[in-house]
Amino acid sequence: MRNHRWLAVAFAVLAVLSLGVGCAGKPKQKTIAVVTPYMANETTKHVIDVFKSLGEAKGWKVNVTDTAGDFGLLVGRIQDAVTQKVDAIVLGMGDPAQMTAGLAAAKAAGIPVFGIDAGIADGVVLNVTSDNSDLGRASAKALADAIGNQGKIYMFTHDPHPGVRERAAAAAEYFAGIPGITIVDKKHIEVPGPLDNARKLTQDILTATPRKGEIAGIWAGWDEPAMGAVQAIQAAGRDEIKVVGIDGTDFARAEIAKKGSFIATVAQDFDGMAQATIDALDSWFKGEKPASDVVKIPGKLVTE
Repeated sequence: MRNHRWLAVAFAVLAVLSLGVGCAGKPKQKTIAVVTPYMANETTKHVIDVFKSLGEAKGWKVNVTDTAGDFGLLVGRIQDAVTQKVDAIVLGMGDPAQMTAGLAAAKAAGIPVFGIDAGIADGVVLNVTSDNSDLGRASAKALADAIGNQGKIYMFTHDPHPGVRERAAAAAEYFAGIPGITIVDKKHIEVPGPLDNARKLTQDILTATPRKGEIAGIWAGWDEPAMGAVQAIQAAGRDEIKVVGIDGTDFARAEIAKKGSFIATVAQDFDGMAQATIDALDSWFKGEKPASDVVKIPGKLVTE
């Protein structure tokens, strides 16, 4: 009887020890902090939502913080993530050159920072983005072809976004190679509110140039300001003015299908960007460093 009791105690102790080993052996849940100034933008929200869904499917905890265009607050949110000792930080677009204090804090703490359509800077391990120069050239060519390589155009840009800045530079270089095209001005588009801001800017441009033929086209760095320009053009009955955007949003495709002023967009592979960032993070957690500091994913011209 005494032997049976000792056996029962021994098995109980073994069970407790086994349980303890199992708990100790279970990997700690990874926590990813996603910080962005642009969640109000449709495509930014889409790519971050896809990233969050893919990350959670891997068992990661993904926290998303939006600062609504406030880069000072963005730095603070990165520093907060460092204080919380997250496993990684993801920049959901935005220029890392404006986040140096936050990136320095992350680097000092040994926390890797990855970018989705952000940029390269000290402290950023990898930026997953489109080939923005190619997006700029493809959209510029579409506009130039549509206006017969002749006429005055405006460019709608947003320099705080590295991708838009790169697209605009490539588009401007393309236009500069066509003697018949003149860039009248480059207009900064406010974020949040790019559609409304672009519509108001276009209304002002059309008021200043009331005769048909004075303006041939508008190049926009992404689809929302392109759509704002189109709305102003339609309201003024100036459908001779052609507009191009970038992103490949559903609303842009629907407008292009009407065969009006909105003649083209260049679709970005946002799902591909989200997946590539997930894959890079997964590899990092396994001890594998990326082969380079940038991954560029091609876009596709949409004209119908």
